[in-house]
Amino acid sequence: MSPHLVFAVVLFVAFCRSVYSQNLTQAQLAIVSDRLGEGASHSWEYGTRAEALLEYTASTFSVLSSSPLPPPSTVPSNLTDALSVVFNISKTIVAGRANSNGNITGPQPLIQDSSAGDPASIGVTVLLANWTGQGQKDGLDYAGAAEDQLNFLFQDVPKTSDGALSHRVDQVQLWSDFVYMVPPFLAYYGVITENRTLVSEAYNQISLYRSYLRDPDANNLWKHILLGSSGNDEGHWATGNAWAAAGMTRVLGTIQRSQYDKSLANEQKDLANWIQEIHGGMYPLLNSNGLFRNYPDNDTTFYDASSTALLASTVYRLSYLWNVHTHLPLAEQCRKALSSSSGAQVSFGTTPSPTSSSSSSPSATSTTPPASPSSILGLDHFTSDGWLTPVVNPDSYGSQGTQSPEGQAFILEMQSAWRDWVADGAKGANGSVRGADLSVTLTWLFAVFVGITVVYR
Repeated sequence: MSPHLVFAVVLFVAFCRSVYSQNLTQAQLAIVSDRLGEGASHSWEYGTRAEALLEYTASTFSVLSSSPLPPPSTVPSNLTDALSVVFNISKTIVAGRANSNGNITGPQPLIQDSSAGDPASIGVTVLLANWTGQGQKDGLDYAGAAEDQLNFLFQDVPKTSDGALSHRVDQVQLWSDFVYMVPPFLAYYGVITENRTLVSEAYNQISLYRSYLRDPDANNLWKHILLGSSGNDEGHWATGNAWAAAGMTRVLGTIQRSQYDKSLANEQKDLANWIQEIHGGMYPLLNSNGLFRNYPDNDTTFYDASSTALLASTVYRLSYLWNVHTHLPLAEQCRKALSSSSGAQVSFGTTPSPTSSSSSSPSATSTTPPASPSSILGLDHFTSDGWLTPVVNPDSYGSQGTQSPEGQAFILEMQSAWRDWVADGAKGANGSVRGADLSVTLTWLFAVFVGITVVYR
């Protein structure tokens, strides 16, 4: 073989290593998944866990795969075990619904929650359980449970004068979290039941929420909580922006793989643009360590790995679904940081608050110091028993926590999105690299050209 071609191959391998290196192993991810299963106890954690597991272990049934929707109505034998874990979530929720809701009938959430929106996050797996005939096996009424959840949203939940459903039951209040919880359920329900109006309503709710929460004065970052008599948070919460981008991504994937792909083409373009808006606001604020702060435009707040993982997943998904590769280098920086095993004892504690703040968001608080980055997993950003760190407290968005089930799910979603992007050819990896990576790529391309020229002279 020509020495030039050998050199080209070596450079090609080096380039591939730059894309595929620093990756979590299956064994490590199994531990992450175990902690997620043990820790999930809130409505949104059940829903997020179900979605993450579908993406990671049964992607054929995920709205973010290349498979068409509706999904297969029968479960393939090779996915029986993987889907049984997902179906156990919906089974537990639907079986306990009467007890949770006080034995009422008619419109009701899948599980009682002070949030109006969070219980709907479980709706996709309930619909999937019904679609694949799980009710015939266990006698549970999954279709009725999903219908009651839908009717609860439109009949019992308060809304703004222009139709934005509240994220709270007791008052009209809009949270960025809502976009991940409710619109994906509406879109999936519409696809499964061939109700185009519901699919359009998923888009409409996102559009309404964007009109309220997007902050043009902050490079289109979303505010966290608006309206209501108390509890507002006009800060640009990192996880809230990631929730919004991820919810839009789920709706985009649902429409794109459905029978409404062509008739809702403009809506898909809007969703893709709105996801890019959030990326464009967030990624210029990424820190050199590959993590966002809890409020990315407020340097007094702590670093947060959970929002970092979820937002990275949406970058890979947007590349995979919509051929947009702009922020891939930064998503790769985040993924590699979260997969790192340097062994360095990096401090992820709080930064002392200066006299003035760059944001109206809460200052950094840490209820418990994060565990040491050194762990049996050999990873810098996981504790010895497999919990992601540092993370925001899921029950107190202004405080640092120690265990975040949603953060565990976000890691699985990031890994699944990266895996699917790579399997699809890592499109955009070449075109989106910068700096030193770009020089390597150009050198590689030149070497390949030289090598081929020499071989075929």
